[in-house]
Amino acid sequence: MPIVAALAAVLFILLLAIVLMPLSLFQRYRVGTMRRLARGWVATVNLTAIVLSIGIFLFSAALTSIWVPGAFSYSLAGLLAGCACGLLGLALTRWEASPHSLHYTPNRWLVLIITFVVTARVLYGFWRSWHAWQSGLQGGTWFVEAGVAGSLGAGAIVLGYYLIFWVGVRRRLKAHRRQFGIGESPMPPSRGFARRVR
Repeated sequence: MPIVAALAAVLFILLLAIVLMPLSLFQRYRVGTMRRLARGWVATVNLTAIVLSIGIFLFSAALTSIWVPGAFSYSLAGLLAGCACGLLGLALTRWEASPHSLHYTPNRWLVLIITFVVTARVLYGFWRSWHAWQSGLQGGTWFVEAGVAGSLGAGAIVLGYYLIFWVGVRRRLKAHRRQFGIGESPMPPSRGFARRVR
């Protein structure tokens, strides 16, 4: 009985994830196209997380290629395509510089296209999985029939895009700080510290 309950819980979570996918994609698109303040620590944290994710992703793709031919090469190709999209994204991003801050707004169309490509590939992967399950395997494993290699490539596009994008945000912020001399002079002491010094 506990096994049946555990399987039902896993099935419910999977179905809930599929049902909530349109909402999560809409939220990702909305957040991905908002005007934001460029902050050095945010760019550093995001860049560190992306680099770690890419390392884990490529390691997983290399392991997966033992069972799924082409998984690693598809992942590398997707990563390179994502890096190219990241360069395009930086070129199309609207930058608003003032002496005190730097704001940026990513290009809506590019974010929409990347979101659409990944969504379409995930849905196609679901369809291929279902089709392979229904019609039976024809000379390959279920992972190969389900198109796992292509799905890994689509996921790598997102990683490559954000890798280049966050590198670009950091570089642009450093150039902005040099241009306006931000961060070069020491911070003035707080009032409490100034009173104690007197």
